[in-house]
Amino acid sequence: MKRLTRTVEAPQDLGIDGVVGVPEKAPLVLDLRLESVMEGVLVTGTARATAEGECVRCLEPLALEVEADFQEMFSYPDADDRSRSADPVDDAEDDEDRFFLEDGLFDLETVLRDAVVLALPLQPVCKETCAGLCSECGIRLDENPGHHHDAVDIRWAALQGLADTVQDGEKDNMGGAEPGVDEKQEK
Repeated sequence: MKRLTRTVEAPQDLGIDGVVGVPEKAPLVLDLRLESVMEGVLVTGTARATAEGECVRCLEPLALEVEADFQEMFSYPDADDRSRSADPVDDAEDDEDRFFLEDGLFDLETVLRDAVVLALPLQPVCKETCAGLCSECGIRLDENPGHHHDAVDIRWAALQGLADTVQDGEKDNMGGAEPGVDEKQEK
């Protein structure tokens, strides 16, 4: 068993397109544990990096720390010759999902990509309490907490026009007494 810590450059496209990701060639810190087993080398590790993107609520740029754990078996190329089945088609499909050591080396890019991308938030926010943008004018609501628009529901717009025509002193028949009742009470 061997433990290693390495800092490598992040590969291209390590993120979710247009939302958040680790920039290409940004430092990617790897803490690795390599274990020799009968079939090959078991690689267990943690990848740490700083992802960049924009808040999905307010569209402000953001940076967040990402930590992704991974574990993968890298088999010796001839380790499973003894366990091969009689059907070569099944063997080809099995090999597709497996990783192999090549000349004593292993390529972690695919494993890292899977682990880091899955660790990224699908909808990153600058802070959990981010109020976002006003749907009417686009102003940031965190900077203007009392911001609002007096919007009239178009279904009530015609009644608004009716309310504007009522003059002071006119009787309001809505919810009032029946006609003639006021006259009796005055007498």
